[in-house]
Amino acid sequence: MPAAAPARPPLRLLAQDPDDLTVLSAALQDAVARVGDIRFEPASRTLTLAVNRYRWESAEPGGERIRAAVQFGGVLGVRSRNLRREAADAVISILSVGFTPGEPPGGVLDIVLAGGGDLQADLECIDAALSDLGDPWPARGAPKHEES
Repeated sequence: MPAAAPARPPLRLLAQDPDDLTVLSAALQDAVARVGDIRFEPASRTLTLAVNRYRWESAEPGGERIRAAVQFGGVLGVRSRNLRREAADAVISILSVGFTPGEPPGGVLDIVLAGGGDLQADLECIDAALSDLGDPWPARGAPKHEES
């Protein structure tokens, strides 16, 4: 009987510049989260999202999801568009994470959501960490995007 393939180690990423943020964005593409799992802590200047990340790096047929957390440091303020913050159980889907430079090393973080919403954060600098938590589970299917 062939041995089972070893499990992939949990993904752990740090982002400290726009190129790093591009890698983090790819890992978060099609992650889903509840609005109630988004936390801005002004005192510690952190923005934290707990998500169910689609594991694009997985070779499993049908794909996998895994619980993950991403935290951005040096956050001066947060604003949203087309995001009902009072609807804690509403589900959002992340399309991309981008950065528009401002006064160096700061700028604006832009988390683009499916359905036309976004979450923006004013950053002192890019300081982000993503970490998978727990074990993956089979996804209901691979995310699909409209061709443009």
